Amino acid sequence: MVYRIFSSLLNRSLAQCLLCGGRADYCGICFACAEELPTLQNACETCALPLVEPARFCPACLRQPPHFSGVQAAWHYAYPVNQLIQRFKYCGDLTAGHSLAQMAAQIIDVDQRPDLLSPIPLHWRRYWQRGYNQAQLVAEELGRQWQLPVRPRLLCKVSATQTQSQLNRPHRLRNLLGSFVLREDVEGLHIGLVDDVLTTGATLEAAAQKLLQEGAARVSAFVLARTP
Repeated sequence: MVYRIFSSLLNRSLAQCLLCGGRADYCGICFACAEELPTLQNACETCALPLVEPARFCPACLRQPPHFSGVQAAWHYAYPVNQLIQRFKYCGDLTAGHSLAQMAAQIIDVDQRPDLLSPIPLHWRRYWQRGYNQAQLVAEELGRQWQLPVRPRLLCKVSATQTQSQLNRPHRLRNLLGSFVLREDVEGLHIGLVDDVLTTGATLEAAAQKLLQEGAARVSAFVLARTP
C-alpha cells in the first residue's frame, strides 16, 4: 500500500529533477545532481560517524561500544541531501523520501542481512501531527529493494519525549529512557533498525538496548544520512 502511494507520487514528478528541475534520470534526480550528493565514505564502522583520518572506529565507540553492532548510512547530512530530507520529514514531500530511499538501497552494502527491518517508531501524538512516520516509509522501500520483511509495529514509543534535535547525547539518552516497548517476539533474531538521520545515536541506542534485553541476537541500523 505504501509503495503504491509512493509510486503514484513519484510518477507524477519523475519528469523533473527534485533538485534542479531538469530532466530526471535516476530515482527522480538527474545524473548531474546525483553525482553531487555527499556520499558517506570514510566513517566509523560502528556508528557511521564521518572521520577525517582513515580509521575503523571513532574514539567514542572505542571508549564505550554501543548496543547496536553497526550503522550503515548512504550520505553525509549535508547539502543537498539535508534539504531533501527536511522536505520529506517536515513538508510532506513523500516523493523526496521515496527517491532517497531508492538510492540508499542501492548505495548501502548489506553484507550481513538482518532477519527483518523495524523502523524507529513515532509517538502517536507526533504521528498524528505529521500524518506519517518517515522512518517507516524508508523501511518499506528498503525492504522492497532488499526483499526483507518490514515490521512497523515491532517497536512502540509509549512516551512523548521532548524534541531530540536540540539535545546532546546524554540528555537524549535520559529523554528516551523507558520510551520503547516491544509488541513482537525477537528471540534470536538479527533486527535491522531504520531511521532517516543519525545524529547522536541516542535513539538507536535506546531501541537497540531494548531489543537486546528482549532476546534479539543482534541489532544493526540503516539510515539515509549521518551528521558530522
